Amino acid sequence: MPAAATVRAALLRGLLALGGAPLGNLFRTVTDADAEAVITAALRGGIDYFDTAPHYGHGLSETRFGRALAGVPRERFLLSTKVGRLLTPAADAPRIQHGYVDGLPYVQRFDYSYDGTLRSLDDSLERLALSRIDVAYVHDIDVDTHGADQPARFRDMVDGALPALAQRRAEGALGAYGLGVNDVQVCLDTLAVADLDVILLAGRYTLADQSALPALLPLCTERGVAIVAGGPFNSGILATGAHPRDGSTPYFNYAPAPPGVVTKVARIEAVCAEFGVPLRAAALQFPRAHPAVACVLVGARSVAELDDNRAQARHPIPRAFWEALRARGLVDEAAPLPADEAGTSR
Repeated sequence: MPAAATVRAALLRGLLALGGAPLGNLFRTVTDADAEAVITAALRGGIDYFDTAPHYGHGLSETRFGRALAGVPRERFLLSTKVGRLLTPAADAPRIQHGYVDGLPYVQRFDYSYDGTLRSLDDSLERLALSRIDVAYVHDIDVDTHGADQPARFRDMVDGALPALAQRRAEGALGAYGLGVNDVQVCLDTLAVADLDVILLAGRYTLADQSALPALLPLCTERGVAIVAGGPFNSGILATGAHPRDGSTPYFNYAPAPPGVVTKVARIEAVCAEFGVPLRAAALQFPRAHPAVACVLVGARSVAELDDNRAQARHPIPRAFWEALRARGLVDEAAPLPADEAGTSR
């Protein structure tokens, strides 16, 4: 079986994967002990795919995964990281950078070149204390991240990063590669000029946002590109609800949720109340029904949060609930619905 097909088969083993952004101290600190406890509990609970990136705490998340997975048989887990940002040591690195608090003393710069990609992979292997990476994603190659510089950086990726990743895959040091983004158009643009094994798509196929459905997901099904559905809570609103109990502002796509999204989520919550379905359970289970989706990726900053995610992913949900969402225009007519009480069509 080709390496990429082996990776896809491994992704399909679990209901959930563990995202490593919170373990890089996203927005607030997590202790080393708590981070290791989350990773260890995930393994014991049957989660065997972990995602991290140099961006997450400027190497902190990768370092923590490396420590926690030391001594674990390599065949027991799948691990992905990302390329596109290089880290440079800096004694005066700001305490808070890009939303990460008390990360490692590095600053970052974008680099999607051939040589930069190979260096990024080597640096990640050192932080992870591994000899191979299962999946590498080109990170944040979208217009929202790069603005007017995006066309040039996209070309750097096509001419540099993708060939470098293909080389490492051919050498056996990498199992598969693709994009790690939260933008649909850049996925379509890339697939128009290159083949990919997998796309980590954050927040674009959820209960609140199904913008990947019309064009990207059918194309991925046709091309055999696996989708890892990240950001199933859309930065928070599908976990906290439209009106959080603590009075805080609901977040969507890394910013305060716009009124239209708040209204839609409130309507989804009304259906959840009618059927006795937790919003978090519905959010975690909905993406899995699409045949392009290999698994759902969600972060956790504590064992309690991890355990809740695992429980919600298995919470029984009646088919009638999904049908009610569709009948009320809250789920796209073309979206496959989870088929059974376990909330999965597979």
